Amino acid sequence: MRLKDGREVVARRYEDSDAEKIVSIIHRNFREVNVKDYGVEAMETLITHHDVEWFKGVASYASVYTFCIEDEVVAVGSISSFWGSLTESILLTIFVIPELHGQGVGRFIIETLEQDELFLRAERIEIPASITAVEFYRKQGYDFKNGIKELDDEGHFRLEKFRRVC
Repeated sequence: MRLKDGREVVARRYEDSDAEKIVSIIHRNFREVNVKDYGVEAMETLITHHDVEWFKGVASYASVYTFCIEDEVVAVGSISSFWGSLTESILLTIFVIPELHGQGVGRFIIETLEQDELFLRAERIEIPASITAVEFYRKQGYDFKNGIKELDDEGHFRLEKFRRVC
């Protein structure tokens, strides 16, 4: 995909060497974006749990995609089986550097994840959405799980999308 300024964003599979940059992007989003909805204390607590080893753990069971402009990692997105299910998947760790928010990178991440085998085999896809991102995901076709428009114990809205698998 191309940004308005002409730069190209390219999706590729995650490599372990991406982990530090990805964690940095996640931390920036917590501190610069999500902090508005959750507060400083909550975000700093999350940061202590979202380190490189945590992310490598996610990468050990999920399909992770890294999004780059030239050689610079600018975003990440992943999809995993939902608790080992063959018919349900979950979108995870979707983050874009704050200066690229609103430029179509998030939509490109969703489009990429929705071409992954774990999405294509699933009848239902769930996403834990932050307060900050819930409307973005709703625009991508995800709706409140079981119609419940309340935050769960982790401070997320649970959204889902159903698809017909042939």
